[in-house]
This record gives sequence, structure tokens and C-alpha cells, in this order.
Amino acid sequence: MNITEIMKHLPHRYPFLLIDRVTELVPGERIVALKNVTMNEPHFPGHFPQHPVMPGVLIIEAMAQAAGLLAFQSSAEPVDENTIVYFVGIDGARFKRPVVPGDQLIIEASITAHKRGIWKFTAKAMVDGQLATEAELMCTLKKIG
Repeated sequence: MNITEIMKHLPHRYPFLLIDRVTELVPGERIVALKNVTMNEPHFPGHFPQHPVMPGVLIIEAMAQAAGLLAFQSSAEPVDENTIVYFVGIDGARFKRPVVPGDQLIIEASITAHKRGIWKFTAKAMVDGQLATEAELMCTLKKIG
């Protein structure tokens, strides 16, 4: 899934669209996506000027966006341009290594449950084969407009 296809499903746009490509997607099971981390992103001048580190909340958001794409592709209910994914929960977030400009986040998310409209996922973000971040995430799909 390229960036054009991703933007058909996620409402996010620059600077908040944090998925650049989906390399694997098995509906109902798992997704693998990537985020290229570059120095020209708007948070780096302030986080931190002499030692740029991607904020953990943005890593979690990238993981949630990947999980949302998986929910869209896995939903038994019809989804269209009026369907939006909401991030509704996070448990057990752990940050294992800093993510810096030049890194490529490989994000993996797997569905662990889907009940009463709430999707649950295990997710992790890796850099160069090393675990950077892991968490359990929850989202829901809603119609807008």
C-alpha cells in the first residue's frame, strides 16, 4: 500500500501522517508498515535541538495509524470516506531505544480481539532489528458526517 492508498483510509495529513508505506497486510491478522524518520520533521528543532529524538507519543501514534489501517482492511462492516478510526486506548507502552533522524521504523501490529466495535492490537516498532517501542493499542471505527 503506497502513500496515496494510505491517505484514502487515514484522515491524517502532513505533519501528522506518520505511515509512509505498508509492506504487508493480512486482513484480520496483521500489518507491517514503515515510517522514514527525517530531520526535516517539525518536532525535531524543539525535541531536542542538540540531540534530536522522535517523541515517544509520535511513535505510539505511528503504531496506532498502522493498527487503524489494519482495522479498516479487516472490518466486516462497510467502510467509506465517511468512516474514521479513533484511537481509544493504550496499555503497557514501553520505550526501549531512542528513534532518531535517519532511522526507519518498521511497525508491526496484530489483531488480538474485536468485540463490540473495539479493536485490540499488539504493536511494536523496530529500528535495525532492535525493539524501539511496544504497546497494546485499541481503536474503533465510526461514521462521521
